[in-house]
Order: sequence, then structure tokens, then C-alpha cells
Amino acid sequence: MGRKILFITTDQQRYDTVGANGGTIARTPVVDKLAAEGIRYERCQPSSVVCMPSRASMLTGQFPTTHGAWMNGVALRVDAPSFAEELHDAGYATALIGKSHFEPFLDVFGRFAENSFAQLGIPTIEQPWFDGRMGPHRGFDHMEFATHGIARTLHYGKFITEEHPEYLTSFYPNLNMELNVNDMGGGDTGAVQAWSNDIPRELYHTDWIADRTINWLEQQNEDSDWFCWMSFPDPHHPWDPPKSEVGRIDWKDVPLPENYPESASERETLLDQKAAHWRLWYDGKLVSNYEAPKHWVPSSLTADQLREITALNAVEIELIDEAIGRVLKTIEAKGWTDDVDIVFTTDHGELGGDFGLLFKGAYHVDGLMRLPLIWKPAPSSNTSPAVVSAPVSLVSLAATFMQVAGLPTPEYVEAGPLPVDNDDAKQRNFDATITEWDSDLFGVSVHVRTALTNEFMLTRYQKGTVHDGSEGELYNLIDDPLQRVNLFNDPAYAAVQAKLDERLRSHEERPADRATPGIVVAPV
Repeated sequence: MGRKILFITTDQQRYDTVGANGGTIARTPVVDKLAAEGIRYERCQPSSVVCMPSRASMLTGQFPTTHGAWMNGVALRVDAPSFAEELHDAGYATALIGKSHFEPFLDVFGRFAENSFAQLGIPTIEQPWFDGRMGPHRGFDHMEFATHGIARTLHYGKFITEEHPEYLTSFYPNLNMELNVNDMGGGDTGAVQAWSNDIPRELYHTDWIADRTINWLEQQNEDSDWFCWMSFPDPHHPWDPPKSEVGRIDWKDVPLPENYPESASERETLLDQKAAHWRLWYDGKLVSNYEAPKHWVPSSLTADQLREITALNAVEIELIDEAIGRVLKTIEAKGWTDDVDIVFTTDHGELGGDFGLLFKGAYHVDGLMRLPLIWKPAPSSNTSPAVVSAPVSLVSLAATFMQVAGLPTPEYVEAGPLPVDNDDAKQRNFDATITEWDSDLFGVSVHVRTALTNEFMLTRYQKGTVHDGSEGELYNLIDDPLQRVNLFNDPAYAAVQAKLDERLRSHEERPADRATPGIVVAPV
């Protein structure tokens, strides 16, 4: 019998928003306790800094250039591997409750026509939740899905539509009339994607996901093996927590982020050191990612708007922490505490005001790439608490879950199980990670590869709309933790750059079967 596993993910959460990682705005006592009793990773990196590729990497144990879901809107192919299928076949009860995002939520471009995939030789992609079914899907024999706001095709949207229709218009409207991400402002300061949400806390998707998780756990036999992925849509934008909870944190008292220069000229000087698309986005001249509002100009962001967004983000994080606490009490009441592994992480970060920017995109810096990751192994495993400083990747999660379940690592995974301490990391050569980015949207293509060690981060821009293949960024993470001084092509760092370039070449030339990219049905 393998150990039980509770896998908890948030969406778009920064490393420094967790108290155990030095966060001071949101109170996260439940997650902090997991960190104190388990393994806290100081350098966890995603395979991609956008939702669908990163989540697909968690499921498959592969990089986007292998599993094929290379950008938001490119659905993970139906024959992609899944650690959940491995667990299911080994006798585990499996559930995914909350946000999955292995397939697009919406077909806003009208490309999801019958046989459109078959005509391209791509297996048809099912959307099994459209009719209210709860599985099986990708190895999960139970699923209940939610996302940001009300998507009526998902289980949470159906719940609000059928049982509480009076709150259908309470959430921020994610899309505008052009079916682009909305740039409408709200809240006290008119901040983009800030909103006053009238929905009661107990009906908000964070508590709904905890309720549904608790319901599923209570149905499991006490001696059964189970894997439950509890996936919260927050603190991803829009920032629209229940109005009743906003008073927890007064935005007027929130300090500005360390990496937000209040001077516009200082922000522009920093951005001009980076690749061309940074400043172009800041000035509102180029958008390379669908989830950044197409018509919003980052340079228009004010200090007070950033304070309010930071406060709303922190409120959402506190609600998640409290929801996790309720689920852990259920596990304790069932008598499972000694035999349950708990893993907490997110899919990617949030710029959060760094360099005057919000949201995410093809920008490989810590705000997006350094993630909270905490693993509390079951007490019965006798694993000692630790802090791991070696760089690790979310790609390691699939192999980790297999190891916890007492199953062999599948041949298709591209990273081994997470190290349990620094000695383990050193013995197994956890000394660098790779993060990819590919996007082709709004007539703009951007292709990025980054290699990161404990000391340095090298980013290379392949040929694209505004890059000729010669641009890059190199940062000394020890001397310049905010990544403000670009050392790319600095003769003093030639040896470092050459070594990291070799890491990138090795990654691009790795012996892996490359997936045929899917069709872009809807980049949401």
C-alpha cells in the first residue's frame, strides 16, 4: 500500500507571498506550518511561466517542447502521458478538484469546429465537463472544475448558475466585447482587473473547492490509497475576492514591492537593459501573451493601484490558506495524518509590479520563475524537515508522486523525484533548471530559453517578431537578486555565459520524443 497524497496548487502565486519565504503581507500560518514540518524549496522553477504548459508539465513530467502544449490555447494531446493514470492503474482513487487547464476553457475564436482536429491529424480533444460529468479524464476518476469567475461549462459555474444565479454578475468580467482579456479598472483606485465582488465567502470558488475536496475525501475508505489534486484558481487575476473579506488588509498601508521603482525614468532605464519586448510592452506597443490585457498600457500603472492590487492578491492568498486548513482538519479527523504526503506549489509566478509590470508573459525573472514549493512527506516516512537551496523544477513532480506511491519512475518523464535535502540534491546533480517559452499570438512570436543555477540566470531569445536571435540576459543572482543589471556578453562573465549556453544546447538536443504541436483553439 502506498502513501496517500494531497497535491495543492494555486495559480500565479509569487514565492515571496508565503510567510515561510519571507512574505509579510498575507498571513499564511497553515502553509508556514507545512514548511516548518516538511521540506521547503528555495529555488523551484516552472517549465513555463504560463498556465497550460506548466500544468501539463506537472501532469506528464515533461517539458512543453516534449508534451506539446507549448502555449496557452494549445491543448495537451489526448494521448499525452499522465502520472494520474499510473496511480489509477495501480489502484489509487484519483481526483482533481478546481482548476485543471489542460485544455482551453473557451473557444473564443470559433475554431473548435467538428473534425477540425481530425483534419490536422490530431486526436480529438474531449471537453468532458461540458455536460456535467465528473470523470474519468486523464487518469482522474473524479473531477469537479472551477476557474476564475463564472465559466458556465465548468462545475463551479453550473453550481452558481443553477443554485445562486443572483451572483452570476458579481465577478469581474474576464473578457471584453472583443473577446480579449478585459482592461477595465475597478476597486478604490481604478486598478486594472481589481473588482468589488458581492458573492458571499462561502460561495466563492476558494471555499467551494475546499468543500468539494472535503466531500470527496469523506467518501474514501479509511484504508484506501488516494491522490487528490486540489487546485485553486486564485491568486491569479482578476483580483476580485469577496467584498466581505477585503477589509482584512488596508491597501493604503501596503508597502510597494522592492522591485518597483517609483520613478518612471528609473523603470525605463532598467527595462532598456533587457530584450526589446520588455520596453515595448511597458509602452503599450506590443503584447505577446493573451492573459495580459491587450489594450492596457503598463506604464499607466500608479503606485496606489499597485498597492491595492497587492492587497487584494494577499486577501485571496489568506482565503486559500484557511481553506487548506479546513481540508487538513478533515484528513486528521479521518485518522490519515501519519500517512499523507502534502505538496503545495503553484504553476508560475506574477510580475506583481516588478519593473512596473503586472501579469505574466515572456519575461524570465524571479517574479514569474521563482515559485513556492513545500513538500511535507508523511510522518510515517521518517523524512527529516529540510530547506533545499538547490534549483529544482516542477517537472520533477510526476516522478515524486510515483516514488511516494512506491511505483517506478516512468521512462517518459524528464526529471527525477525531488531531492529531500541538499546532500540528496548534490548526489543526484540538481544544479540547474531550464524554463521554456514559446508564443505566437496577435501576430507576435516570442521564443525564450533560460538556464538557471544557484548563482546565475541566462536567458536566450530565439528568432521572433522583435528578436533576431542575438539578444539575451545574464544575471548574477547573488550580487543582483532583483535582476536589474544585465551582464549578457560582458567579457568578465564570458566563461559563465558559455557554461550556461552549453546547458541550453544540451536541453535543446536532449533525447526526447517531440510532440506534434496542437492547434491553437483558444488562448485562455
